[in-house]
Amino acid sequence: MSLRTPLVLAVLAIAVALTLGSQAARAGAEGVEEATWRLEQPSPPPPPTGVQGSSTPIGLGRIGDIEFWAPNRGLLITAGNPPTIPPGLWFYNGVSWHELTGPGPAHEGVCGATDGRIAWAGPDEFWTISDGRPGQAAEETGRAAPLEDNTLCHFSGGQVITSYAAPAFQASSYQAMHAAGCFGPSDCWFAGDPLPEPLTGAFQLHWNGHSLAAEPNPQGHAVEDMTRFGNYLYEGVRIAPEDRLSEEESAFATSEIHLIAPEGVQPTFFSLPSREPEGPFYTEGEFATALDFPHLSGGESALWGAANPTSPTPTGSKPGEVTIARDSEGVWSQIVGPSADPSGNPFTKFISKATSPTQAERQKERENEVVNSIAAEPGSESSWVALSSPSNSDDGPVAHALLARISSNGTVSEQQALPSGEGVGPKGVAQEITCPAPEDCWMATAQGWLFHLTTPAARAAEEAAPDTDPAFANLITYRPPDEGLPQVPPDAPPVDDSGLLGESPSYGGTFAETTSPLAKPRIRLPLLSRLHSRLVDRDTLELRFHLAVKARVRLLAERRKKLVASTATHTLAAGNRRLLLRLNPREWPTKLSLQTHALAPLPTVTVKGSVGGPEHGGAGSNTVSTGLTVLPHLPSFAELGSQP
Repeated sequence: MSLRTPLVLAVLAIAVALTLGSQAARAGAEGVEEATWRLEQPSPPPPPTGVQGSSTPIGLGRIGDIEFWAPNRGLLITAGNPPTIPPGLWFYNGVSWHELTGPGPAHEGVCGATDGRIAWAGPDEFWTISDGRPGQAAEETGRAAPLEDNTLCHFSGGQVITSYAAPAFQASSYQAMHAAGCFGPSDCWFAGDPLPEPLTGAFQLHWNGHSLAAEPNPQGHAVEDMTRFGNYLYEGVRIAPEDRLSEEESAFATSEIHLIAPEGVQPTFFSLPSREPEGPFYTEGEFATALDFPHLSGGESALWGAANPTSPTPTGSKPGEVTIARDSEGVWSQIVGPSADPSGNPFTKFISKATSPTQAERQKERENEVVNSIAAEPGSESSWVALSSPSNSDDGPVAHALLARISSNGTVSEQQALPSGEGVGPKGVAQEITCPAPEDCWMATAQGWLFHLTTPAARAAEEAAPDTDPAFANLITYRPPDEGLPQVPPDAPPVDDSGLLGESPSYGGTFAETTSPLAKPRIRLPLLSRLHSRLVDRDTLELRFHLAVKARVRLLAERRKKLVASTATHTLAAGNRRLLLRLNPREWPTKLSLQTHALAPLPTVTVKGSVGGPEHGGAGSNTVSTGLTVLPHLPSFAELGSQP
């Protein structure tokens, strides 16, 4: 429901009547009205039957991401504002926003997220980084299973077609993810926190159109943002002193922007040089840890990045400042920052030179602004930034939303504090911003209020042609089960079908199969057979094997009882399959284990003898751990040479 409905107009007549942001102006003799910002908050969803509700708009809660496929086809993901707004997704059809996902069985919100992300893969296909569902057992120490932003939902055709998660407190557990992007329906990436010890690299998942697999970024820096620009996905990473790097990786220059190539293009990962004169973000005297990760936005002809200073300043480093850089046709330039304008940084009000700043100096520093989000504006050489400052954030729900527009030459214009009109109070700091079309942008505050920049003509055109795709018309109320859900035992005994024809019941144990003197002996085929291993690219183990039925499979490498490498847990169909595991020559494993779990009854055959026992997935085994006693040859360092 839109704010333009009669009921809401009656409630917020003054708010809708006034133009928010800069007042409408007349441009030239034609008298064309300029784009202006104004509040466009959706009405809350209908309350449950028998519960009295209200149509007065309220904040949607923390909005982690807003992404558009077209100006009249947009999505946002929210943590919710209970009890009225459940976590989940909302859809914009060019006229108004409405709920796309329902509250779920426990009001946890279907695919909602604490700080979720959205990645469009096609016109009606997209992915979300979402929260896990409660119910997993706590760790032995009492620590609850983490749930924030560590699962994925795959939407297509108006439903969640698959949910992806992993059990907590395991080597294959999903880490929290903060970034997502797609080249298309069969090439998507999701990334986030560094891998847990003793592994190095950043947690990443790759969807190839058929399966989801772990493909960690080699550098051990948290990935905080991702955007598509040109032929690559660009990652903004956070460089922290505690990041764990392998010896090989630590020899390379640190970069806060990584690139991912499309499927089939090698290398898959590489880094953007970031230091002068090769790159735009750091200046002489600044440590890599003096700036936080860059917020990224890809436009039609340029990629924008905005990084904030870290606090406190690393010992020995020059203090960082808000730095905004721009890549146009492969040439990076710093347009806002210490080296961009001799007259000073427009977002840095004051930096104390003293070792122990006074209270007055500290207060001045609290006026320094930072960038919460950046959005390249299509059809222009400019971008919009959502700003805040410590003193601005102190106002909490009644803070003004600060915005500014930046041109390619570094000129900062149209600085605004929304709402700027009378009749509507402040709605919180500016948090997320995106621009799907020229003079068409959306901004969400930290409290979940939406402001829209557009012209009257564009607004009328969108309202005249709303998106009516049925894939976004109905409320999605179901999320399929995934491996992160606890296995709930049945509350009643199974139906006694022992006298019925069909396959024999599976008891999930290791009971030996009995035979009748009149019947030929039958045994179950091994789940796992035909194991072969070899090295590819000198440090990558390829393990080939045959699965009798669909199964979950994970390969682990240990060195003297210490885990040194592992794959994610893959769900593979029956047939000939393979796993790839990259090994560190300096920590060459002494033992390999292949953990498997059958997801269907093992087939049986009539034989005279027996086959492999439980250790090889043989008769009576549904979950096996296979010790591989023969390891591939370890290349010598002379053979490895000076590989990166």
